[in-house]
Amino acid sequence: MNDRRSPDSSDERVAEADRPAAAADRALVLRLLARDEAAFVSLVRAHQESLVRLALSFVGNRATAEEVVQETWSQVLAGLAGFEGRSSLRTWIFRICTNRALRRGERESRSMPLSALSSDDAPEVEPGRFDGAGHWTDPPRPWDARNPEEVLQRAQALECIERAMQALPPAQRAVVLLRDVEGLEAAEACSVLEVSESNQRVLLHRGRARIRRELEKLFSESRRC
Repeated sequence: MNDRRSPDSSDERVAEADRPAAAADRALVLRLLARDEAAFVSLVRAHQESLVRLALSFVGNRATAEEVVQETWSQVLAGLAGFEGRSSLRTWIFRICTNRALRRGERESRSMPLSALSSDDAPEVEPGRFDGAGHWTDPPRPWDARNPEEVLQRAQALECIERAMQALPPAQRAVVLLRDVEGLEAAEACSVLEVSESNQRVLLHRGRARIRRELEKLFSESRRC
């Protein structure tokens, strides 16, 4: 677990990044502590599917993922009084879900022990694809679907991405999901998964590289047709 960071250090970085949202989080927590049902329903609607997708990174099926999420919401309500706001409310909820999903995955032999999030035996990412700051040197280009052929190509690409995501190792899939699907900042993803910044970056690059390779194969096959 050498790469796992102390929760305090990660929380401090996330708190700095999420400072504008802190007041809104505090107001929402107060409503939840006052048993405001509408506030809780709104919170669940905002994050339910995201949490299910996150849990699916570590458990074998949607039914189990939904059970994990229900347990997550129960733990959220039970722990609200102790929420200190050192990270955003969303980050805190996602971290609870990750920990519960990892533990369920361990029991089902679907996933890994908690310490395994800080290791990855996959081959190194091709260094030429990223610059020193971790950005693409040749970024994927956006689709501009102006005709039926482009619409079809885009749909095929989205299906390819989904398949590639499903095939990723759990740690890579979780990082790609948090960063590229849910839109979390690097510090937030590190806090949710309790991994170091460098390890988060490696997992993200490896996951993105695998997905990109699958897209390149798809487009190469399309050009030959």
